[in-house]
Amino acid sequence: MKLSARDAAGYFAKPDPAKTGLLIFGADAMRVALKRQQVIAALIGPQGEEEMRLTRLPAADLRKDPAALSDAIKAQSFFPGPRVAFLEEATDGITKVVTAALQDWQPGDAQVIVTAGQLTAKSALRKLFEGHPNAYAVGIYDDPPSRAEIEADLKHSGLPAPSPDAMEALTMLSRQLDPGDFRQTVEKLALYLLDQDAPATPEDVAACAPSSTEAEVDDILNIVAEARTGEIGPVMARLQSQGTNAVALMIGATRHFKILHKVASDPGGAGSGIGKLRPPVFGPRRDRVMRQAQNWGTARLEQAMTMLTDTELQLRSAGQHAPTMALVERVLIRLSMLARR
Repeated sequence: MKLSARDAAGYFAKPDPAKTGLLIFGADAMRVALKRQQVIAALIGPQGEEEMRLTRLPAADLRKDPAALSDAIKAQSFFPGPRVAFLEEATDGITKVVTAALQDWQPGDAQVIVTAGQLTAKSALRKLFEGHPNAYAVGIYDDPPSRAEIEADLKHSGLPAPSPDAMEALTMLSRQLDPGDFRQTVEKLALYLLDQDAPATPEDVAACAPSSTEAEVDDILNIVAEARTGEIGPVMARLQSQGTNAVALMIGATRHFKILHKVASDPGGAGSGIGKLRPPVFGPRRDRVMRQAQNWGTARLEQAMTMLTDTELQLRSAGQHAPTMALVERVLIRLSMLARR
């Protein structure tokens, strides 16, 4: 059976122990791994692996020993409780072996949890689980986590419901970080608020959020857009010492000014334009983007994008011998001076 994205979050938190199995597939290995960890922990509990109620099988091993999966499903542990046979990195090439194992499955056997990379709708392995009357298949995509998924992470970490502003800050953070980093941030927040009954605040979230080069790039783009020319040099030196390259800065600058142009040029005004941004922006960042877009105006933003395009062409030129970071710093200074006009 196919498990919809809407129902998946609830199922991962509380899977049905009577099911034959579950296939989790997706292009992002980290997202798939996090969901697999969650569902296995929910099935066998925190002591399940120590009590040998979890059997791990790399899919490549089935080519050498096709009976390994069936053996793992039937094997009994010395300890009572539900069992899981976990098959990782599966491909369509082992579909026949998995089919035979699922056909032999009986109530009381270990539940089969299978992970795979991206599978098309024509995938034999995907069709096997989607067509099975007592198994599920669910695709994990690169969409930002839903509110329900964030709330499940908070609950799993033992955190009470945060304040509305803190929830908004966590939602924004979940869209900026990869899933593993976001999970670590939530766990860090739980430790930060240990033994405190008060809900998390935006300040608590900010204190636990990872500082990253991406945040530094955002800082210099705000400096440029707000015409704080004197601050560009020191921040550029810090970025260069951290290993940030010219291409990353140009990509970030182009993206930032495109966002400002989209907001400023909306027929309904900046307020309407910012509401159409995808992914949406919230809180202080929303106010900042609105203010920058209104201060620049459509005409100057179009000039800014032309300047960025010209610099990008210079960077790509085979005959260009000037230091690339110097070229980027020069265009950022010119942009910040343009913002003053």
